[in-house]
Amino acid sequence: MAETPENPPGTASADSGRVLNQDEVDSLLGFDSEQGAADASGIYAIMDKSIMAYEKLPMVEVVFDRLVRQLSTSLRAFTSDNVDVSLDSMSSLRFDDYLNAIPLPALLVVFRAVEWENFGIVTVDSSLIYTMVDILLGGRRQPKPGRVESRPYTTIEQDLVRRMVDVVLADLSAAFEPLSPATFQFDRLETNPRFATIARPANAVLLVRLRVDIEERNGFIQIMLPHATLEPIRELLLQMFMGEKFGQDTVWEKHLGKELHHTMVDLHAVLNEKEITLGEVMRFRVGSTILLDCMLEDEIVLKCGDVPVTRGKLGRVGDHMAVSLSKPVAERQEEG
Repeated sequence: MAETPENPPGTASADSGRVLNQDEVDSLLGFDSEQGAADASGIYAIMDKSIMAYEKLPMVEVVFDRLVRQLSTSLRAFTSDNVDVSLDSMSSLRFDDYLNAIPLPALLVVFRAVEWENFGIVTVDSSLIYTMVDILLGGRRQPKPGRVESRPYTTIEQDLVRRMVDVVLADLSAAFEPLSPATFQFDRLETNPRFATIARPANAVLLVRLRVDIEERNGFIQIMLPHATLEPIRELLLQMFMGEKFGQDTVWEKHLGKELHHTMVDLHAVLNEKEITLGEVMRFRVGSTILLDCMLEDEIVLKCGDVPVTRGKLGRVGDHMAVSLSKPVAERQEEG
């Protein structure tokens, strides 16, 4: 008995015209609201693949580990209190996503990287701001200082935050010092994230989140560096070790330098050079004479390839032609 096909000719499949619902569309694009930025999938993850490549900078973690150790000591001296700083997270994202994720209210300090000719941002959240104000001004040590709603930050609060950020920038400069000279200077202070725009919305940035614990209270400092700011030292950030040699093989360097001194090179003694036409060359015959614009006592040039090495006087030693050097070999000689 012949079997009946599941989909007879001319009959459309029941699933061919099915429309995806919103949950399926979000899952395809990778915009699932229940997933964090680190768990992005779908087309969104493919589009952000270029950003993830920037995370492979081994020296970035070394620099900020050094910053955490230095900053803990500096903030203890700054507050005269027990302060513990730890690295909470380090991620790469787009600049517009960073601005939208800033927890408000907060203070944003725009700083300048002098040697790299670019900018960065340090963000201090409200919890840490009020904690610092209480400690520095002798306020009550309540576990969770609350913010007074609908009130902008006062001039005193902004000044105290700037002093604290100056300490952070000084330690950040010291953390980059073994890798590359870097000077980070305060540029301006903003309360609105949109006024702190220092890069295009789609540009990739490096976001480092530091947790600051002061007894029973805590807060966060975020350091944002656009990848365009780090570009001048990107080759150094790709190194695996921090130090003067950056992983170079000194044994091979010494061996190469030693062998170069035993390398044979060809030297050419050039009496003089003269430009003539191709027609004159074609008329050359055996016994033809070429007149050179030089005298017997003029110096000749010794060349290695096309590079002038030194100069000297032409002479004779026994049955051999010889050149008496008149200038050191170390000096670069000009042709002529």
